[in-house]
Amino acid sequence: RSCKYSLTRTHHTAFQFHVFHLASEMSKDQREALSKSKRISNPGCYPTGFIGLTRPLVEAGILAEGTPLTVNAISGYSGGGKALMEIYEAGGAEPWGAYGFGLTHKHIPEMAKYSKLNRKPIFQPQVATFVQGMVVSVPLHYAWLHGDDVKAADLHAALTEYYKDASAFIEVVPLGESGCKDAGLLERGAFLRPDTLADTNKMQLFVFANDEQEQAVLCARLDNLGKGASGAAVQNLNIALGLDETTGL
Repeated sequence: RSCKYSLTRTHHTAFQFHVFHLASEMSKDQREALSKSKRISNPGCYPTGFIGLTRPLVEAGILAEGTPLTVNAISGYSGGGKALMEIYEAGGAEPWGAYGFGLTHKHIPEMAKYSKLNRKPIFQPQVATFVQGMVVSVPLHYAWLHGDDVKAADLHAALTEYYKDASAFIEVVPLGESGCKDAGLLERGAFLRPDTLADTNKMQLFVFANDEQEQAVLCARLDNLGKGASGAAVQNLNIALGLDETTGL
């Protein structure tokens, strides 16, 4: 038997939750906060990718809190729960579909709050005919960034520095399309496959960019049921109980 409990706005104001997001990876004092907490919530799958990409840049002063960001993300159909899974597995669903056109997706407040943004991002979620896995993408214009002539290497360096002491579950992969090709991270040297990390608690962070055009796309790849759900819960529980963070993962 399984149970799902989601936080509403009322819950957020009634209690103080130490939100798990990325466990020890979100901040240096997060592990200690979790170990002392009695009420702990786990992050949504889409926010895990978005916050993992953006919070380091906000804290580094590269990304302003008021930056108007857009999030494009695709997930396996398991993210829609039992009802959507039954539709897809019966062969009655479209091969790909975008949704959330009211721009009020339940994860938007979480994305803004825990990435330290004071402006809600525009979030466009999508679902397709694979079971689990996801890619979360955040496009950036360099004109939005703060700092002296910020380039792709600076974005990559900020992520690398932020996660240098994080758990082994977070990987900042080699910079750019060429770096990812050389590392074998792109299907047929071109495609970022969303289900590569299925059945793991891992998340990979990518920086793709064109410095001449002053544009970048940040991507996070993870399992919506792993690092985006049950894996995060187990990691969180391990920390709360004083166990090795990787136990069972």
